Amino acid sequence: MSSVTGKVAVVTGAGSGIGRQLALELARRGARLAVSDVDEAGLAATADRARALGAEVLAARLDVADRAAVLAHAAAVADHFGVVHQVYNNAGVAGGGTVLDSDWEDYDRILGINLFGVLHGTKAFLPYLVASGDGHVVNISSLNGIMAQASINAYSASKFAVRGFTEALRSEMLQAGHPVQVTVVHPGGVKTNIATAAIERDRERGVLTPEDERRARLYNDKLLRMPPEQAARTIVAGVEAGRPRILVGNDAKVVDLLVRLLPRAYPRLAVAFQRRAQRA
Repeated sequence: MSSVTGKVAVVTGAGSGIGRQLALELARRGARLAVSDVDEAGLAATADRARALGAEVLAARLDVADRAAVLAHAAAVADHFGVVHQVYNNAGVAGGGTVLDSDWEDYDRILGINLFGVLHGTKAFLPYLVASGDGHVVNISSLNGIMAQASINAYSASKFAVRGFTEALRSEMLQAGHPVQVTVVHPGGVKTNIATAAIERDRERGVLTPEDERRARLYNDKLLRMPPEQAARTIVAGVEAGRPRILVGNDAKVVDLLVRLLPRAYPRLAVAFQRRAQRA
């Protein structure tokens, strides 16, 4: 076991949802925090709550898809604290549809944040984590990094890529003997605003379809059940335990088992489940 107490932990996407609760859970356990988000109001609220718990907090507006900005942020965090121990690459968005219905803007945006945001955060902070002598990279994938799903093609692609990138990084750290642990996290249905935010963006762009709205209601009403506070506790406990892979929620555990046992059949089962849930 390795406590986060006294560690400098970086959390992206900390303005709401899992990111906010990760920051607060780390604060409760005595970590020092560098938090970021594009939502400045949400970020400020997170920072205030973390400081109220006694944490030292550096907060900065950050678009993780902006490579130069992430590199500058990493340098600023290292300069402020003198060391960086952990990075939680959590920022992410939902959205996109089928391959036939999605446009290139969907792929650029979702992969830019969900995949390249993780790449940027990892590469920018990794030299500092190695130098700390006790580093840890924590990359947030998804249940959809285990099981691909219809109608969220770009999202599934991004989350599978995060999983592959993270597992390759773990092998590299072991091969090189660097003092950096690497963890991939697969949350199941956590009650955040990710589905609602995707719907609102599609509505603003004038591309929202009735199918999109039905899918969002399915997620919000039936699938996104776990409180983000519980998800954050599971993740931080797994990090302290040094787990290379953290499944968050019974749904993620069931899906992981299903895909392993029935690799050829699970796509049909997933489609049947979606249809049944939408009719219910």
